[in-house]
Amino acid sequence: MIEFSVVDWSAWAPGLTSKEQWQAWAQAPALPQGDDTPALAEVPAMQRRRIERLGRMAIQAACWCEQPDDAGQVPLVFASRHGDVARSMELLDSLSADHGMSPTAFGLSVHNAVAALYSIARGHRGNYLALAAGRATVETACVEAYGLLADGAAEVRVIVYESQLPPVYAGFADEPDPYYAWCWRLARADRPGTRLSLGWGGAGAGADSPAGALPHGLDALRFLLAGDPTLTLAADGQQWTWQRHG
Repeated sequence: MIEFSVVDWSAWAPGLTSKEQWQAWAQAPALPQGDDTPALAEVPAMQRRRIERLGRMAIQAACWCEQPDDAGQVPLVFASRHGDVARSMELLDSLSADHGMSPTAFGLSVHNAVAALYSIARGHRGNYLALAAGRATVETACVEAYGLLADGAAEVRVIVYESQLPPVYAGFADEPDPYYAWCWRLARADRPGTRLSLGWGGAGAGADSPAGALPHGLDALRFLLAGDPTLTLAADGQQWTWQRHG
């Protein structure tokens, strides 16, 4: 089991752009809907034009959690179950039609592209990484962040972001897939904030949690904001348990 404090948070989804809106949403959650895209005024226009909707959401959430004294050194964990899979499908369609692939489009389709774009746009020269771990992507990201805290980092920012799957993958979807992004600033458990613990252990075969009304990544944010005492997830043979402490 690991423990840490969430000292601040931010989130963006269509129709949900302020903390007050998110706090109200957590009491009556529903899937975000709409075609909005963040303005992302923090990024210069020349760089912003290269960033598609998913990247803008993730970078907007990350920017909103920046602190004046970050100095571009706070470690970052970018976490997305599917990443920009729509762009990857466009590249595969081009290959199947014997069309040339754009090197730029390929570079922006890889899983760490959003993290790299943020690093360039914001002058971040510290540690960053990108990961994916199925339905337990949030939990895995927090375990990674805890390791960075244990290694001496004062804070770690975790950025979770997702988008809709392309129609070709619709038959494989095992949970809803709205557009959303959020960021948590994590610190050691003795820091002021919302103190959480995360434990895990083996789950029996076939014990995966059924899909809920929200994707698990968004349900984890709801858990933080709504004040629930616990949240559980069984996925890929692991049972994950969140607990709130104070």
